[in-house]
Amino acid sequence: MTTALARPELSAGTWVIDTAHSAVTFSVRHFGLAAVRGGFREFSGQITVGEDVLAGSVRAEIAIPSIHTFNEARDGHLLSPDFFAAEEHPTAVFTSSAVSQVDAETFDVKGELTLKGVTKPVELTLTFNGTETDPQSGALKAGFSATTTILRSDFEVGPHYPLPSGKAAIADKVRIDLEIEAALAS
Repeated sequence: MTTALARPELSAGTWVIDTAHSAVTFSVRHFGLAAVRGGFREFSGQITVGEDVLAGSVRAEIAIPSIHTFNEARDGHLLSPDFFAAEEHPTAVFTSSAVSQVDAETFDVKGELTLKGVTKPVELTLTFNGTETDPQSGALKAGFSATTTILRSDFEVGPHYPLPSGKAAIADKVRIDLEIEAALAS
């Protein structure tokens, strides 16, 4: 027996990311021991929803120079040509290509990520957290949590530093986490 999945109550229109209530963060293992965390302070994006939620689209941009890892020296090194080459490639862009529903609240969002001039397919696991009306502004807001893992080497971000133990000083796998609140604009 097959049961149809419920569509979320997400109004059709353009939803604009509210950067004051959203976060784009990442974590990567250092020496295979601990996850070093960071994020980006500047990003923007929109979610376009049609009558069929699964036919919607997402486009987001991240300002690479806004990286913050709680260590100024590391941030400077990450912006250098050794890693992000931020002067030459100041923006990362994600554009969705397909959305499929896993269960009532979970979706797979496929798309392409362009980072450091390299474009690769990426798949996000997205959870729809619901909607709420902002009591101060009256704006309808929606919440989403998403995660994916990429390989630094796929985007030519940073060298491979092997340790004598065989572990990498900086892991190739990078986990990206998004906490997004968006406001209905139209």
